[in-house]
Amino acid sequence: MKREQQNWRASALAAGLFACTAQLVAQGSDVSLRIDILRDKEGARSHSRQSAPIEAVVWLSSASSEPRQPTLPPRTFTLTQKEKQFTPHLLVVPTGSSVDFPNLDPFFHNVFSLFNGKRFDLGLYEAHSYRAVRFDREGISYIFCNIHPQMGAVVVSLSTPFYAASQPNGLVTLHNVPGGLYRLHIWAEDVPVEQLAALEREIKVDPTHKDLGVFRLQASGAIMDHHENKFGKEYTTDPKKIY
Repeated sequence: MKREQQNWRASALAAGLFACTAQLVAQGSDVSLRIDILRDKEGARSHSRQSAPIEAVVWLSSASSEPRQPTLPPRTFTLTQKEKQFTPHLLVVPTGSSVDFPNLDPFFHNVFSLFNGKRFDLGLYEAHSYRAVRFDREGISYIFCNIHPQMGAVVVSLSTPFYAASQPNGLVTLHNVPGGLYRLHIWAEDVPVEQLAALEREIKVDPTHKDLGVFRLQASGAIMDHHENKFGKEYTTDPKKIY
């Protein structure tokens, strides 16, 4: 009986903490901004991706130590490989989440990431099997296949609940942000990191400061179309391969 009471108290405490976190996140304002991304001719995308808008991710981190910023619990996400493409192209996950990489194609894939986010190499694995990666640190992870150079995706792992991806028209809305001081961060594919770092700033969120205005970015290069394999070399085409 004593153990049952302890378990009940632990469950009640966990439920109370979850409710407090949910209430903290719910008592806030919707913060909006618009992102316009211009692309120069040298950074033109491949024909297969020209019609897709460049996606951006915006997030807020606390600019003060009090109150402590709430976090979202880790979850499991899926990034599929089918018809030599990753779906979705952009995935934003809470830090600590796992991402499954199922191979739905009738041939081998080899998924890897060697950038500053989560570095991993899943090796060669066959059709209708899957492997998983836990994104245990914040960062931007560019995902590629070592066999098919046209395959590319991005996983953004964040330790804040206040984030959102841009809509096709560039509008970004972060919901239920409590009033306070925050650090604004913006990431967009193919935009140089120096330019993104220059956009970081401290902002104040309250009922009178909810529209952050328009941010204009200049994209140059096309990392998904110009990247090396996991050995740091150019991709080669072997006519003997059937995949």
